[in-house]
Amino acid sequence: MALKIYERHLAKEIYVATAFILFAFLMLFGFFDLIHEMESIGRGGYKIQHALGYVGLTLPGRLYELFPIGILIGTLYALVTLARHSEIAVLRSSGLSTLNFINSLLRIGMVFVALIFLVGEFFVPFSEQAAQQWRLQAKGTVVASEFRSGVWVKDETTFINVGEISPDASLNYLRIFEFDSQFQLSSISEARRGHFVSEGTWLLDGVVRTVFSGETARVERADRMPWKSALNPDLLVVLMVEPDRMSLLNLTRYISHLSSNQQKTERYEVAVWKKITYPLAAWVMMLLALPFAYLQDRMGVTSTRIFAGLMLGIGFHMLNGLFSNLGTINSWPPVLSALTPSLLFFFAAISMLWYVERR
Repeated sequence: MALKIYERHLAKEIYVATAFILFAFLMLFGFFDLIHEMESIGRGGYKIQHALGYVGLTLPGRLYELFPIGILIGTLYALVTLARHSEIAVLRSSGLSTLNFINSLLRIGMVFVALIFLVGEFFVPFSEQAAQQWRLQAKGTVVASEFRSGVWVKDETTFINVGEISPDASLNYLRIFEFDSQFQLSSISEARRGHFVSEGTWLLDGVVRTVFSGETARVERADRMPWKSALNPDLLVVLMVEPDRMSLLNLTRYISHLSSNQQKTERYEVAVWKKITYPLAAWVMMLLALPFAYLQDRMGVTSTRIFAGLMLGIGFHMLNGLFSNLGTINSWPPVLSALTPSLLFFFAAISMLWYVERR
């Protein structure tokens, strides 16, 4: 739908202000991330150029996080500036209703909604995985595990313990515990290394396999042995990338894998719904900025409005993370955990707008 003349002017002001705010925030957080990475310089082969490369690769993820705050402050700044120049007052006196103003903001915000989805779905997963691989290769280390014994994965009636995961998704120091249909331990296999060959097949090096049969056991040794498993590098990505920064495709694949193995999926289901609903926060933030523009000609200074917008944006960011964790802990419906922060701020925007209109 083509934008009207005043909408094009409004869109230009909002887009320029938001781009400037996002760039400033991105540079600020990138600087903080670089300071944090300084602690790792000197470990292994990790140098300043590696830290710069790592921080650069994580910038799309930072941008994805900062979108709502940047859109709120950028829209707020643009609207308050227009109000200070009496442009909004002229529009309203010309017959532009609040409902029409909201419709204009929603049309302008469609660009933000699409941009957030595209960045979160196509740029962030790739850049986050590349950043982790870059960092690990530079340090000459492997993926850290949550347990001292390594990473544990369940694949139907098989339990897999991986001591280390290399950046190229190869597995080191594997232990494979196989159970029969009666849940009796049938074999334990230990391998020095495992390489992914094709879908459903790995090649294990330095294998020692203990097979249990009744009360007897025999040991088999092999330099190389194929191993059938549903485990694949795509599933191992979740060990290197946070669920919120994975693609919808990888999330759904991993949820399917967990479900087939009767494992909990709440954390990843919440992440799926957040990926779907998070772009809508752009519209909510733009609506939240509108009441401040209406108030500008009556009270306060621009800096006060901007500071209030910053606090609201930070509050949304914190609430978004809080409800994700609460939803996972308390087994709330994933859609409720993902949507609640946006709904709360939407109702806050409507309430503020109603209050301003009543004055």
